[in-house]
Amino acid sequence: MPLLIEDYALIGDCQTAALVGRDGSIDWLCLPRFDSAACFAALLGTPEHGRWRIAPAGEVTKITRRYRGDTLILETDMETEQGSIRVTDCMPVRCRESHSPHLVRSVTGLTGKVAVHSELKIRFDYGNDIPWVRRLDDGSGISAIAGPDMIVLRADVPLEGKDHHTASDFSIRPGETVNFVMHWFPSYKQPPAAIDAGEAISDAEKFWQGWISVAKVEGRWAEAIKRSLITLKALTHWETGGIVAAPTTSLPEQLGGPRNWDYRFCWLRDATFTLQAMIGAGYHEEAAAWRSWLSRAIAGSPEEVQIMYGISGERRLTEWEVDWLPGYENSKPVRIGNGAATQLQI
Repeated sequence: MPLLIEDYALIGDCQTAALVGRDGSIDWLCLPRFDSAACFAALLGTPEHGRWRIAPAGEVTKITRRYRGDTLILETDMETEQGSIRVTDCMPVRCRESHSPHLVRSVTGLTGKVAVHSELKIRFDYGNDIPWVRRLDDGSGISAIAGPDMIVLRADVPLEGKDHHTASDFSIRPGETVNFVMHWFPSYKQPPAAIDAGEAISDAEKFWQGWISVAKVEGRWAEAIKRSLITLKALTHWETGGIVAAPTTSLPEQLGGPRNWDYRFCWLRDATFTLQAMIGAGYHEEAAAWRSWLSRAIAGSPEEVQIMYGISGERRLTEWEVDWLPGYENSKPVRIGNGAATQLQI
């Protein structure tokens, strides 16, 4: 059965974001930007349209999860009759010198001896492109390539190809940790250097703790407000200053209706509300970056101002439907973009 939307948690690096389900499956991820084509699109289709699930091989009896303090590092604890594990998920924030996104997944044994199964199905272009997958020369993982996209996955455990997906089965005891690090980069470039998973998680923790320490928030609802601010920050684009309304596409106007909306755009109205919250909490740098983005995006005649723009200020926002992979006719077409609503109504 598909998960409910409230069963997903957000992780991100201030340039894109992923949705992680309670079952340990990442069902939505667009690379390298919020508005790029998804390589994990199970959220809109089926697992065959791309996902990455890490969970105990046996029946899970209890699931608890939380963010690590005031950060965007997600910790999911899964219990079985044999023992329990913790899956830690994060996307280290990219610096201005590096344009390569990284997804880190770390599995730690808590109690007992637990058999764990990882299933990675990479499907570029919203589930349509099954990549060529090869082992890396140094044996540390695999590479997957299709058209302009390439992904490298490095892991502490062996990876095996099965029926157009990459699987790994291993057992873990208390205190042991198994790391997976996935990198995306343009297929015409050399792969980025390997990173240390533990250091990447530590760097992400320092970044978010440093960022939220600026917040001028106090009172009964301080923790909830801080969590909301972190989420809003995650929806800002580090380089352009643009703020997306949401990390997902194809949200229905009405359940079962024919119209849906893509919110991976910078809506002027939504961004204004976000900035009101940011400025009220003392975040003026984000406001200045968005003002610069806005001045670039709307440059030209005032009569041509749009209600929304692309992350870099793009104006032509074409609407189209995704045609799913052959053999999955039960999946409904998905509409991408918001080309029907581009002009500002006054």
